[in-house]
Amino acid sequence: MKTLSVGDRAPHFALPAHTGATVRLGDFAGKKSIVLYFYPKDHTPGCTTEAKAFRDRYGTFVEAGAEVIGVSSDSIKSHLRFADTLRLPFVLASDEDDAVRERYGVGKALGLIPGRVTYVIDRDGIVRHVFSSQLDPARHVDEALHALKALAE
Repeated sequence: MKTLSVGDRAPHFALPAHTGATVRLGDFAGKKSIVLYFYPKDHTPGCTTEAKAFRDRYGTFVEAGAEVIGVSSDSIKSHLRFADTLRLPFVLASDEDDAVRERYGVGKALGLIPGRVTYVIDRDGIVRHVFSSQLDPARHVDEALHALKALAE
């Protein structure tokens, strides 16, 4: 599995979202930066912490000209419950066959648990920041905001 690095073109994706729409990377081209975060599983402690952290600072992402998209292999039904329970203002996309996870090079921790990786993708579709930490889910938000600030400078 090839891991994406800073400077790589982000692979295109089209995934079903909990909103009933299809979310596509190309829909944001030239318009917004994307914070694409891959997480292991809905309704788990670490993933709940991470989703709440993105929720609580979502306005800051919007002000920075970015959209947040969460991706896991959970079903749309699971994403809908997760988003409703936490009142998430951003999209959760379902990658049930892990095809997008593989294209982005997000492996599994200990060979079992889907990885937790955040990518900041600029308006041109180029990866500008990559952060991976299974055990510090809330830090993904700080890392992404720092990367967006650097893009704006």
